[in-house]
Amino acid sequence: MSLAQIRYFVAVAEERNVGRAARRLHVAQPPISRQIRSLEEELGSPLFRRTPRGMDLLPAGEVFLEHARGILVAVEVATDATRRAGS
Repeated sequence: MSLAQIRYFVAVAEERNVGRAARRLHVAQPPISRQIRSLEEELGSPLFRRTPRGMDLLPAGEVFLEHARGILVAVEVATDATRRAGS
């Protein structure tokens, strides 16, 4: 699992749509879709229900979203602390 996959997952979960998440992240839609599928395979559980209107979080997705946000915050805090220590 990579930080990119976690960032993509959070964006899709918040936007409820891969296209909007792609625009928000300034990346193409196909890589996001591939990374989400790869993440689901790695976790062994679907995280989203795909609908014609977008993506709905499944219970496993709700659980992962809470942790994924925490991971991204922790990485940001670690990055900022490291930069301050190096200055």
